[in-house]
This record gives sequence, structure tokens and C-alpha cells, in this order.
Amino acid sequence: RVRFLGVNLCFGACFPAKDASEKIAPRMAKFGINVVRFHHMDMRRFPHGILRRGSRSSRELDPEAVDRLDYLIHCLARSGIYTNLNLLVSRRFSRHDGLPETIESLDWKDQHIIGFFDDRLFDLQKEYAGALLARRNRYRGRRYADDPAIAFVEINNENGLVHAWLGGRVDRIPEEFLGVLQAKWNRWLRARYGTTAALATAWRVRHLPPGRTLVSPQDLGQPDRWVLERHERAVARLTRQHVTIQGTSMPAVQVTVLRPGTARWHVQLTRPGLAVQADRPYTVQFWARADRPRKVQVAVRQAHSPWAGLGFSAAVDLGTDWRLYRFTFALTRSDQNARLELSGLSQRGARFWFASVSLREGGTVGLPPGARVEDGSVPVITWQHRGTFTTEARADWLRFLWEVERDYWREMYRYLKEDLGVQALVTGTIIGCSTPFLQKHFDWIDTHAYWQHPVFPERPWDPEDWYVPNLSMVNDPNGGTLPRLALRRVVGKPHAVSEYNHPAPNTYSAEAFLLLAAYAALQDWDAIYGFNYSSRADDWDSRAIRGYFTIDQHPGKMVTFPVAAALFRRADVRPARQAVTVRLSAAQEQMLLREARPWQLVHAGLLGVPASTALRHRVGIQLADRTDEAAAEPTATTAHRVQSDTGQLIWDRRHKERGYVLVRTPRTKAAIGFIPDAVDLGGVRIASVRTLQDGWAVLALSTLEGQLPDSGGSAPLRALLVAVGLVENTGMRWRVDPWRDPLRASLGRNWGGAPTRVEGVEAQLTVRVDGRRLRVYALDERGRPRANVPVRATAGTVTFAIGPTYRTLWYLLEAE
Repeated sequence: RVRFLGVNLCFGACFPAKDASEKIAPRMAKFGINVVRFHHMDMRRFPHGILRRGSRSSRELDPEAVDRLDYLIHCLARSGIYTNLNLLVSRRFSRHDGLPETIESLDWKDQHIIGFFDDRLFDLQKEYAGALLARRNRYRGRRYADDPAIAFVEINNENGLVHAWLGGRVDRIPEEFLGVLQAKWNRWLRARYGTTAALATAWRVRHLPPGRTLVSPQDLGQPDRWVLERHERAVARLTRQHVTIQGTSMPAVQVTVLRPGTARWHVQLTRPGLAVQADRPYTVQFWARADRPRKVQVAVRQAHSPWAGLGFSAAVDLGTDWRLYRFTFALTRSDQNARLELSGLSQRGARFWFASVSLREGGTVGLPPGARVEDGSVPVITWQHRGTFTTEARADWLRFLWEVERDYWREMYRYLKEDLGVQALVTGTIIGCSTPFLQKHFDWIDTHAYWQHPVFPERPWDPEDWYVPNLSMVNDPNGGTLPRLALRRVVGKPHAVSEYNHPAPNTYSAEAFLLLAAYAALQDWDAIYGFNYSSRADDWDSRAIRGYFTIDQHPGKMVTFPVAAALFRRADVRPARQAVTVRLSAAQEQMLLREARPWQLVHAGLLGVPASTALRHRVGIQLADRTDEAAAEPTATTAHRVQSDTGQLIWDRRHKERGYVLVRTPRTKAAIGFIPDAVDLGGVRIASVRTLQDGWAVLALSTLEGQLPDSGGSAPLRALLVAVGLVENTGMRWRVDPWRDPLRASLGRNWGGAPTRVEGVEAQLTVRVDGRRLRVYALDERGRPRANVPVRATAGTVTFAIGPTYRTLWYLLEAE
């Protein structure tokens, strides 16, 4: 059995100079890293990527980039570090690759969707895989496909056809490519139904003449009908007026957003009190415009808890001129108190106008007029207009997408294994962007998660307008990101988390990898990776935090890696004694997809397993061919203190906003979070923790040799003590935004620079020594003893204090 503790390298960091590779690899190994995932290699040209300099095509690899990659993989292997190669991450296709020019109208994420059904892009993916994996690494003397140092290959990062459709991304594909999908769709329908008449019967196509009016255009003028909702400190104003459009006067409202909330739905215009029926045609119609081009949403959902959607929602692109919008749809569920809502209005400085909004029974749902399966004219079902189709039609469409995606994964796996002879373990993509049944044929199951990922309110990856909620995960009652990962494990398959982080500038981010390692060991997973070690081409000694995700120059994160390696690779935390699994059939998976959301597709939580279960027991999904439903063990808990069934891990939230996690194993002890005045870890007692963040710290003691006293340890003993709290760059300037929630933290571009400043955590530790003489040393930045720490011996114990005096994040304990 082997476990992997890894990191990612991205962009230019995959191609360091050779003298740098000779230092990078042993540094990683020293910290306990034994696998590196090569990610985002395929976006840019050398030196920031693997693509050839000067070429306009994405089909050519740069010789120097490949040579540097070869040498880095060689250096990693010499240090006992394996490689994980990603094949399709952020590559941008273009007309210079032999594709139609319309491909350039899409961003790379949307381009990659096309490869699931269009052979032109699929063949380009195969070509890249062959160019990389079939080549010979001259430093290793063998092909990548044959090299045991290349342990893992991933096909398509964070992608799936069903996932893309649920996110509305298929709608953006140009007709030139969408026509390929439509042709496949019609062939699938002909094979299934044969004729349009049979299709119409199966889909329950129906037409209902205009009938009962649920929402009248005149309702906009009635203060008791339409409600302007504002949440989470959002401030907005509603003004009623009349406007003239195309010569007709009609009632209208203006919504002015004075302060946005924490999400776009925090300002919305709703019309509650509607009784609606499933599978009955409805038509909503309205005029609208905005102060500038903006995207909003129209939907029908419950007007009561849990505020669930009822089967219709559509994105609406508003311009500055009045435009008429009309949607016909059938709902998937009935409700006696539903509401029509115009949502997504919480946008900075926005002004919206809506006029003559109506909702009435009537319309045609199912097949559009004139659509025939015989001549291939049945259109693809877009996310935007899915409500125009019946429940039966949408179920067929999801099944079709699922099968197209399945065929893509199978053929790509076959090509790698049979045509290229790849010996590495291969996976497709993460569960969340694909499903358990679609990924079950691969060699392992992959997942990703981030605690408080950066949010970009207006424009993706805007370096000025972003925020990272400054929250510690120890205060989450259900374990934050960790249960989300556990609920996606497939029983019988190795389980990996190939991307994980608590992004900077979160001031509690030093907790990330110890929490992940501890609970990954409890869940008995196989690989965990921090995202990411570095993205920089040659700047390996910046001595400052360079962005949200980079780890290599973040002392608060790097210092925890040796302990994370002990917890996970050395298995200091034992696997849970009890496993809680649920059965999932292929038929159940298809049913769950009808109500799924992108990134959330299918997981054990949808089958009845409460998130908090993963803090106590091992969790997983058992794939089964049978269609019977098996209930999950009722393990939900409202307790504020959750202990693993091994007794080694405790998640404590008894005091609101002062949570902490304890690790109590024979060889590693740790307290993470808002540490109480005194905490007993079994043979090690921590007291009097004083920090800049109200006692929040990461304190971990892990043996390098021997065992701690409560395990019957005897001489010799060598142990590493890690103590870390607040970490910030010099000159880092926080931005205070009066328009946003105070939990949002942003620096804009003001990240500061070198050197990074770290907090010297104050604490008192008492260690039971059983008559042994204990010495404590403060270590320098290379891990060498720099100063003696005074100790006070009493009967059977030694007490010592740490703090900023020693200007260090780690200490060495030695007992004779």
C-alpha cells in the first residue's frame, strides 16, 4: 500500500531551469512530498507553457520546454517523487489548428466541451496525448508511457458534457459545432423511436391554448403584488412608473441597486402566491432593459422553504434598449405557493427596468413546430429553453448526453492504454464534473475542493475586484470542504484529491493541509495534493506570497507539510472503524441528474448520508446494477463536538465561532483553530495560547524517531513541533469596501512583497517524559537547531514556552 502527498505545478513552473530542478526536487522530498501533478502546461507558449514559441497553432510542443520537463521529471524521480500528467486543462484551440474560425469565439472551457462529441477536437486531444506520452525522456531513457515514474495520467480537467449542459455552457457553442451534436441526437432518437409520431407520444407533446392568467401586466403597479427582496446587507430601491414601448403605454418598475449583497440573488424582484401544476404549459413574457449589458435570471420556484426550483429558470441577457422576452415551459413539480422571480440583480451600481410582466397558462411543450426525427430536425435541448420540453424529453436528452460522454471517456482510455501503451494509472475527470458511473471504469476516482475560493463579482479573475471570505474552516459545523470530498468516494476505487487549498489571503489558511491530511487518513484515501506549489517560470525564491494558491513561498503552509506527511503517508491517523456506504444504481444516477447542478452532480449526500458523518466514519458510494434503493445509516448529528470512531480526531464547536480540531495519535498530536486555555492531547498538554487572532493557531507535534510517552515510548525520541498563526507579506494592504459584507477580504493588487512576515505563536507545552531528559531547540529556516529553549522539569514532565522570541515556526524535541 502506498499513499501520495502531492502538489501541483502550473504554467511556467513546469519548466524550470535545470539547476533549479536540482533544488526543487529535494526540497519537495524533504517536506514529505512524493508526487507532483503537472497542470496548466497546455495553455501558453514557452517559457510559460509547453507550446512552441512563435507558433500560432496549439499542436506543436516547444523543444526546450519538453527538455526542461524531461529533466525535472528525472530530478523528481531521483528524489523518490512520482509524476501526474494532465492532458487537457486550459489549451486554447484556434483556426490555426485546422478548425473553423468560430472556435475562437469561445473561451477554452467551452471549447473543451466540443471534444466530447466532435471528432475534430477529439483527434487533436489524442494527438497531444501521443506527442507527450509516446516520446522518450532522454534523461530517463524510456518513453513517458513506459516510465514507472509517470504514475498517473488525467484526461480532461474539471470537465464533463452533462456538467457543461447543466451549467448552460452547451448553449454558447456555435451552430457549426452544435450541428454535430444535433446530428448525433437525431440518430439516437431514430434508433430509439423510429418515427416522429412515436417520439411525440413518448414525450407527451401537447398544446394548450391561452388560459388562466397567473400574473397580470397590471400587477407591477400594485405594491402588494411584486416584492423587492434584499438580503445580506444589500440596498436597492424600487420605483413604479409607466413607460411607452412601440407606441404602447404599460406599467413598469425600475430597480436601482445602491449596495450589492454577497451574492447576485441577494437582490431580486418576486411575485409570490402562485398555484402552478407540473407538466402544464405556461408562458412568461416581459419587456426589460438595463443601464448597460447585464445578465439576470427569470425563474419559477417555491415561495416558501426550502425555496426549491420547480423546473424553469433561464438566463436573460439585457441590453440598454427595450426588448421583449418570452419563454414557454412546463414545470417538473406542482406547488400551491410558488413565485415568479427576476433574480441576479445584486450587481454594483446596476439599474434595471421591467415592464408588462405576465405569466399565463398556455403554449406548446415538447417538439417545436415542424421538427421531425426522420429528417434530423429535432433541435438540441438547450439549458436556456429546456422548459419548452416535457419531463420525458429532458430525461431522454440527459440520457443521450450521458452516453455521448461515456463513449468519449471509453475511447480516450482505450487509446491511452492500447494504442499508446500507457502503463500509468488513468482517470477521466473529477466526480462533480462527471458522475460515479461515468468514471467507474477508470483506475482511480478524483475530486477537488477549495475552502473559500476567491470570488469575482463582476469579471472572472479580475485582479482588482475580488474577495476571499476570511473564515476559518474549524467554525464550520459540518467539516467544511472535507465531507464534500468524502461523499464522492466510490467503494473499491482508489480515491484522490488532486486539488485542495485554503486560498490566500485568508489569514487562517495554515490549517488547510493538516485538516485535509487528518481526515483523508480517517477516510483511508490514497492521494491528496495541494494546489499549487508554484506557477512561476523561474522565480523560485521570491520570499513572498505571490497569489491565492501558491504554496512554495507560503511559510504557514509549507511548515505543515512534514506533519501532514506523518498524518497521511505514515498513517498516524488510523482509518475509521466503521464504513457508511449507500448503493447507487445506474437508474438512480439518471434520476438524480434530472435535479442536479453543475459541480454537484451525484454524491452520497443526495442518497441520504449527512455531511457530518464523514467526521466520524468512512463514507462511500457502492455502485450496483440493481435499481433498488438502499437507505443510508441514520448518522446525522447536531452535536457541537464530533469525534471520529477511532477516538483520534475531535471537531469541537461548543463555543460559537471558536471551533478547533484535535488530533490525538501515538506519534502525532495537534490542536488546530481557536485553541482553548488548556487542552490535553494525551501525554502532551498545550496551554496559554496567545496569538494575534484571538488564540487561533496551528500547533502540531510529530515524532521523527521513537514514540511519544502515552504510547509507551522510550528513548530515543526526536519530534518536530510546528507552531504557526498569522502570515502576511510586508506591505500587504487590506481593502475596506463599505459596499460589501465585512467577512469579505480583498487586497486588490496590494499583495505587498518580501519578506513574508509570520507570527511567533506564544504557548506553553508540557510533555510527559517518563524520566527521560528532554531538550528543545528552536530551528532556523533550514530546519537546523539555532537556539536552546529553556525547559522546567517536574515529576515525570517537562514544561517549556515558545513564542516570538525564537523567530521560528518549528522546534525540535529530543529525549535521551
